[in-house]
Amino acid sequence: MKAVLSVVLVLVVISSTIAKYIPKSGKRIPQTLSRGWGDQLIWAQTYEEALYWSRSRNKPLMVLFHLEDCPHSQALKKVFSENNEIQKILDEDFIVLNLVYETTDKHLSPDGQYVPRILFVDPSMTVRADINGRYSNRMYAYETGDINLLISNIQKAKKLLKAEL
Repeated sequence: MKAVLSVVLVLVVISSTIAKYIPKSGKRIPQTLSRGWGDQLIWAQTYEEALYWSRSRNKPLMVLFHLEDCPHSQALKKVFSENNEIQKILDEDFIVLNLVYETTDKHLSPDGQYVPRILFVDPSMTVRADINGRYSNRMYAYETGDINLLISNIQKAKKLLKAEL
């Protein structure tokens, strides 16, 4: 009997550590707008809508540029969508938008148009060019090994918002 209880306890602990992030409001129906980047997040449909939500809710905006057939985008998507810390922070404190096309706003491509590319925009509609990745030739690019830097930059965007209010 003790052995069975021990096995059940181990299974419960293991399942809770590998569980996906579920928002406080409960599991949501996956949106096609997530494109696999976080089915439990509420994604804006357009850049204009995302800017409106950011301004009206006083939350920073994270804009993610990617392509469905890009191997770098696909690799980052897998790590990004499975990271509970990223999913939780974005769900609670950010407006999120992922795009498979370029926008007319040239501020969103300050150093060129490449994917994957992640930029942050504050509620005053200022693109935060000071929050970037580790590559000098692709300043807003992130790879799978850069996930801790991305988390740090997400937290930085959140802190900058609070510090500037």
